[in-house]
Amino acid sequence: MRRLNTRRLIVSLTAALAVVASAALYTVANPFSASAQTVCSPAWSSTEVYVGGDQVSHNGVEYRAKWWTTGETPGTTGEWGVWESKGACGDGPSEPPTTEDPTDPPTDPPVDPPSEQVNAAYFTEWGVYGRNYHVKNIVSSGSAEDLTTINYAFGNVKNGQCTLDDSYAALDKAYTADQSVDGVADTWDQPLRGNFNQLLKLKEMYPHIKVVWSFGGWTYSGGFGQAAQNPTAFANSCYNLLHDPRWDGLFDGIDIDWEYPNACGLTCDTSGTNAFPTLMSALRTKFGNDELVTAAITADGTSGGKIDVGGYAAAAQYVDYYQVMTYDYFGAWDADGPTAPHSPLNSWSGQPIAGFDGATAIAKLKGLGVPAAKLLLGFGFYGRGWTGVTQSTPGGSATGAAPGTYEAGIEDYKVLVNECPATGTVAGTAYAKCGSEWWSYDTPATIAGKVDWLNSQGLGGAFSWELSGDTSNGTLLGAIAAGLS
Repeated sequence: MRRLNTRRLIVSLTAALAVVASAALYTVANPFSASAQTVCSPAWSSTEVYVGGDQVSHNGVEYRAKWWTTGETPGTTGEWGVWESKGACGDGPSEPPTTEDPTDPPTDPPVDPPSEQVNAAYFTEWGVYGRNYHVKNIVSSGSAEDLTTINYAFGNVKNGQCTLDDSYAALDKAYTADQSVDGVADTWDQPLRGNFNQLLKLKEMYPHIKVVWSFGGWTYSGGFGQAAQNPTAFANSCYNLLHDPRWDGLFDGIDIDWEYPNACGLTCDTSGTNAFPTLMSALRTKFGNDELVTAAITADGTSGGKIDVGGYAAAAQYVDYYQVMTYDYFGAWDADGPTAPHSPLNSWSGQPIAGFDGATAIAKLKGLGVPAAKLLLGFGFYGRGWTGVTQSTPGGSATGAAPGTYEAGIEDYKVLVNECPATGTVAGTAYAKCGSEWWSYDTPATIAGKVDWLNSQGLGGAFSWELSGDTSNGTLLGAIAAGLS
């Protein structure tokens, strides 16, 4: 439920005390305040990929990487370069240790599902540009009071490692006082700016919100196949990146958005059904049970489809929850139609592909043994549409994709609610016919129905893609929150 505004003072005071306490703890426990090491770390390798926090030795000196790097020789990049000297060290290994791929997923104890329902939503790194959506908008819209979790999208996967994608948006973009979450402007010499600093400020104001870093997505999933070849090294790189000292404390866990294991998305993967469980097991082992390990997964409910080949049942024991992407079933990539809702909850007469609906996908996952409480239902804060349509109800022919602000065939809810209001419902979601255009999207009313349904199924909550598509007062996210317990 939407939290009362009168709680803001309480949570702000709580956050302030937490900051003081954490600062005191860091003074005592910071490993980098200690004297130089006496034993050298593994020797630097010109072919190895390093991320922030990794330590190596080179020519008898210990070095620590400040950020992602490869091929940059320690001791040659200067004071402001990537390698920070930690002083002389004693003899250590002359070569980096090698790791072998595990043949079977470790048998870690299963992770319990969340005890309270989750209301998660994606915040996109690139949204600060053309979309002009910033962390402050999460507060001004009222969405901060409704959220339990923010998924920061997306980190990249390169050379089998977790990597930062846009360092300017994440770390460097300066915010003026009126743009900043707390009304305090960034300064030219502060060590961290950008989205990460704004999210840290948000967490101080709203301590109940968890932030997880999502990796992959449609565009960056091609790197997971290589990552799965050495899941331990991948997990180590992710952990080190999330806990980089510059922003340590920001992230409460990791989200893997692999589209799709052993199947095709933007690229095709042939890693086998054991790849995803092994990868998630390695992440759970590295992150432990005190941090979130989650995944956004396919909602393909067809027989022999992506759910069947992804290894999701075997990996369920390692995740806190799955975010089932119950949207994008149908769209104007089929330029001539038939028109169909992109986020149907249920099947309906005339459904173009049987199994392409949320209820079927959830039932399939539950049938494979995934606990209901580890499944989140997905909501899209946008519509998909066609043009050249004469039929008002679903199933009509079209001539192509309807125009959209950023991409043909897709438009934000905040635009559609005014420019093409809903004219009907089908399969638990809404559709709209305006002129020659036909759109489908969720409304507060259809969201209420879907949330009632997920509650009846005992699901762990909901998640949304993505915050900038909602109205300026967070209408859709508020509708989700209103129905969750």
